[in-house]
Amino acid sequence: MGPDPSLTELMFDLGLGQQIVGRTSYCCHPKPQIEQVQSVGGTKKINFSKLQHLKPDYVPLNIDENPKAFLSELENRNIKTIVTHPTRITDNLALYTLFGGIFAQDVRAAVLQEKFQAAFVHLCTARETLPRKRVLYIIWRDPWMTISSQTYIADVLQQINWQVVSVPENDRYPTFTFSIAELKQIDLVLFSSEPYPFGPSHISDFAKDFPDHGAKARLIDGELLSWYGSRAIPALDYLHDLINDIKT
Repeated sequence: MGPDPSLTELMFDLGLGQQIVGRTSYCCHPKPQIEQVQSVGGTKKINFSKLQHLKPDYVPLNIDENPKAFLSELENRNIKTIVTHPTRITDNLALYTLFGGIFAQDVRAAVLQEKFQAAFVHLCTARETLPRKRVLYIIWRDPWMTISSQTYIADVLQQINWQVVSVPENDRYPTFTFSIAELKQIDLVLFSSEPYPFGPSHISDFAKDFPDHGAKARLIDGELLSWYGSRAIPALDYLHDLINDIKT
C-alpha cells in the first residue's frame, strides 16, 4: 500500500508494482501502471475501511506527508507501518536499503544506490566553484508559503550552493509577504510546480508587481526537488542542469 507519491514510485522501481494494492489519489507515477492501482484517498485523508479491505501487509508513511493520526489508526487496525522521514538527499541511500530489505529486493536497491552515487559524484564535481545564492522557494499562494532550511527541499538546493531564506525558521513551511527590502537580499525567486501549480503567468505577474526583481523569478520542477526515493536520482541530474542554466 502506498500512501505517499514518492514511496509509491520507489516501490514500483524496486519491482513491487504487482504487490501494491492501494495508493493515494496524489500517487501519479509511473504511468500508466499507477492507474491500475486502487485509490483510497489523499495523503492527508484516507478511507481506512477501504484500505483495510485491501489487506495490505505494510503501509509506508512519511512524517511530512501523512498526519500522525494515520499511524495510530493503522496500529489500532493491526496494520504494519514503515515510517520514513528523509531530510537530506543522501538519506535516500538508507531508504533504498530499508525498502530493499523489507521487501526482499536488495539487488534492485543496490542498483538504485549505484545510480544515486554516480549522479551525486557527477554533481559534486560540477558544483565545486559555484557561488552561494540566496533563494526564496515558493510552494503556495493565498497565503504565500515557503520552506525553512530544515526541509528536504532546502538540502536538495544546498547541493548546488543555493541557500533558502525564510522567516520564521521555527516553522517548516512558513507564510510570508513579499517585501522590497527582502527581495533586494535574494538572488532567485523560485516558483515550484507543486504542490501549487505555478506556471508562466505567475512569473509574469511577479515581474509586473516587482519590475526591478522580475529577472530573478524562475519556474522550478517541484517533483524533482521535493520527491525523495528513486526520483532523487534524476533530481541530481536536474540540479546539474540548473547550474548550467543559471550561471550568474
